[in-house]
Amino acid sequence: MWLDTFKSFLSIALELTVLFIVISFFISLLQGYIPYEKIEKKLAGKNKLIAAFAAIVFAFITPFCSCSTIPVVVNMLKKKMPFGIVMIFLFASPVLDPMILTIMGVALGWKVTAIYTILTAVFSIVIGFILEKLGFEKLVKNVVMTGYEEKHQKFNVRLALKETLALMKSVYPYLIIGAAIGAVIHGLVPTEWISSVFGRDHWWLIPIAAIIGIPLYIRLSSMIPISQILIAKGMALGPVMALIISSAGASLPEVILLKSIFKKQLVVTFVLSVFVMSTISGFIFYLV
Repeated sequence: MWLDTFKSFLSIALELTVLFIVISFFISLLQGYIPYEKIEKKLAGKNKLIAAFAAIVFAFITPFCSCSTIPVVVNMLKKKMPFGIVMIFLFASPVLDPMILTIMGVALGWKVTAIYTILTAVFSIVIGFILEKLGFEKLVKNVVMTGYEEKHQKFNVRLALKETLALMKSVYPYLIIGAAIGAVIHGLVPTEWISSVFGRDHWWLIPIAAIIGIPLYIRLSSMIPISQILIAKGMALGPVMALIISSAGASLPEVILLKSIFKKQLVVTFVLSVFVMSTISGFIFYLV
């Protein structure tokens, strides 16, 4: 049994490693050709729909975890960008990572990935505009950030390799952890138990999964291989996706960091918004 578990781990880890290196290098190489200045002008533009789309694009091309998104958010606020646009970026950035979305497509299927991308993008835009409309901008603290400068370099092969190695140090361990947990679930947890307890008929698992995911700090890179095994074992797609979105969108470390730039009411609203986003998305996947 342990031998099968180890073989499963090697198989998952090898597949993820190849995908990670190739995709990371390709994305790093493309960074130098992305017109950041033009995107930032669109973010601050008067056309709200174009600005919202630009915020989603900016979130997509800046692959951050939930915690490393915060300095960028503060920088956007310092540049007096519209509050709703900043919030769209805040919600979308941790959950729309091109590298992880590609791995998700390979592991969970491109249909699931497409629905996930559309749902998280739409919810980010809707919630961002609602918070702006309700006047939550007044709950932003007057924070002055130092030691952060936005830098966009012209990437070449050498810089792309350097960036890939840096990403491997920060993200790759989470992939391996996820592969290890997935292998253990695959080898040691009975399929019948997962399918009976976490199967499609148990709709109430979706909000529970969304609640459980919020205080956890599970990187998307860890959740993908775990989710792949859970779904293969019979767990319903709804609670799996609710867990993925909530854990990536509002981790406990991120909430603590947000308290330094947002007042308490806005932090609570942010967490509730992520819960709503992940729960409704989970029910949509439940119906697919």
